[in-house]
Amino acid sequence: MPGKTKQLIAVAVAHVTQCPYCIRGHTEAALKHGASEQEIMEAIWVAAEMRAGGAYAHSALALDTMHQAHAASR
Repeated sequence: MPGKTKQLIAVAVAHVTQCPYCIRGHTEAALKHGASEQEIMEAIWVAAEMRAGGAYAHSALALDTMHQAHAASR
């Protein structure tokens, strides 16, 4: 796998794990490996979409819990 691709993945993961040091380091490394600013932002947006998707999917657990609590209070 090319270094640019590895660094774009690392930038995305750094955003999901919310590591400021990692974000800076891997963004610099991605630029050094030839990634464009557009490619870096696209990697970040893909990571954000995946993170949001997980939150949306897990919201079903909260809905289930609320429905059960409501049913139990009847």
